[in-house]
Amino acid sequence: MFPTRLEEVQREVAAALAEAIAAQPSGALRDAMGYAARGGKRLRAFLVLESAALFGIPSAQAMPAAAGVEALHAYSLVHDDLPCMDDDDLRRGQPTVHVKWDEATAVLAGDALQTLAFELCADPALGDHRIDLVLALARASGAAGMVHGQMLDIAAETAATPLTLAEITRLQDGKTGALISFAAQAGAILAGADRAPLAAYAQALGLAFQIADDILDVVGSEETAGKRLHKDAGAGKATFVSLLGLEGARQRAADLVAEAEAALAPYGEKAETLRAAARYVIARDR
Repeated sequence: MFPTRLEEVQREVAAALAEAIAAQPSGALRDAMGYAARGGKRLRAFLVLESAALFGIPSAQAMPAAAGVEALHAYSLVHDDLPCMDDDDLRRGQPTVHVKWDEATAVLAGDALQTLAFELCADPALGDHRIDLVLALARASGAAGMVHGQMLDIAAETAATPLTLAEITRLQDGKTGALISFAAQAGAILAGADRAPLAAYAQALGLAFQIADDILDVVGSEETAGKRLHKDAGAGKATFVSLLGLEGARQRAADLVAEAEAALAPYGEKAETLRAAARYVIARDR
């Protein structure tokens, strides 16, 4: 059930995001935006749509928020890949935007995707609580969330000593976890409902996701992952694998998945696809 649903979401969100980008003025900027938004797991969009379903909000109504979080995520990848940050030349199996075009175009394409995300999350179709959604996205993606996590990651590259486990966890709570947390809570936000169970689910899920990424960086293949691997080890940066060991990291990720599943107890069987998503994040190969 889960793989089928995820594939449906990937197709539906790709179409919605492509439509939103196609509405922008033609030219290199629009082309770069569309290029950057291609592909990806669409896990964040999936979390938006499935959390909305818990509260009876249909996918068609929640779709602007799902497309919005993917636009925001795409912007973050474009900027993270820049030479002044992670300096990557491969993303989702294709040359990064600054390689395909140039650095200035990549910066502006990222900027445009970021603002498009907020435009989509302000869509009247999302209902009376869309301003709460926009506020939550701003907090998740800004100086207290994702951008803060990226800043901590940059600082770690020149730190005198490798980060501790607590410090890495804090870093990843921002860089990876904040946007996943927003996506998982989006349904509750749109419904004006209690966010606490989904917030607990998302916190465990986001950390499990990052640990799985660290594991894939060690045992995965670049062809499957669609990006460069082994960069953290080459730079001497601490990771969950370097601190916990490969088997220790796998066990920690599995424990977090169990925590994520348990957090969904208030929703009963309605949350089964979200439980499956938690299992997926540590079973994936990219």
